Amino acid sequence: MSDAMISLERGDWQTLGNEASEIRRVVFIEEQQVPQDEEWDGRDDACEHFLVHLDGRTVGTARLLPDGHVGRVAILSEARGLGLGQRLMEAVIHAARQAGHAEVLLDAQTHALEFYQRLGFTAYGDEFLDAGIPHRSMRLILN
Repeated sequence: MSDAMISLERGDWQTLGNEASEIRRVVFIEEQQVPQDEEWDGRDDACEHFLVHLDGRTVGTARLLPDGHVGRVAILSEARGLGLGQRLMEAVIHAARQAGHAEVLLDAQTHALEFYQRLGFTAYGDEFLDAGIPHRSMRLILN
């Protein structure tokens, strides 16, 4: 991994949407069987989008909604476990801080709770199903 070239990109849906939507299609629609009408919620145009590239190939994405919610965090299966999700989330948190948000909120799949806890997020509320997948709401207070 030390020789790998990692880069992050930040922009709007018009600029990054093609690459972001392909990652989300593979991870959420194909791999996790999320219904297309739930994945494509019509909110992408209002969001700031993030891509992570490994050796020039787009392998992950996330979005930041105008209200400080993070969503659609996805890393292709072959690129998981390399620290790319952490780098991606650090970029999103930085953008939220720059935008003046007091906190960052997200709904995490329960298998990813520990990942977000390592970034400083705290779970709250009861477990719930979203697209048939167990989730918990999480919050990171920004200082």
